[in-house]
Amino acid sequence: MAVRLIWNIEEMTGYKPKTTFWEDFNIADSFSAAAIQDTYNRAFSEWKTNAVYITELAMVLNHRIWYWYDVNVKALKMQTLDTRADKYSKLYDKLWKQLDAWCLDNLKGKDLEYYIQTTD
Repeated sequence: MAVRLIWNIEEMTGYKPKTTFWEDFNIADSFSAAAIQDTYNRAFSEWKTNAVYITELAMVLNHRIWYWYDVNVKALKMQTLDTRADKYSKLYDKLWKQLDAWCLDNLKGKDLEYYIQTTD
């Protein structure tokens, strides 16, 4: 089943997205956890030297954690099982924690300040 999530971050916070990461993960979600991991690996590898883009990647991952977590909670309340939602929320959480730790360890000066202020 194709999942196309809308990221209303600009409406919520005023932040205007600068990348296609949200759409990239929409596509990956339609395939598998392996596709999500691959999308993350490629985005991180390509953009880890760009503080603005890597910050947006962290934001996208964080919002997707909460989307899939919410899907899973709703399924559990209805006494159904959505293994994809559970798997995806856990994977996005793992990737976000990994990226957040990397950013805090590797971004310096204004780049680190931007990351912290933007993700706060």
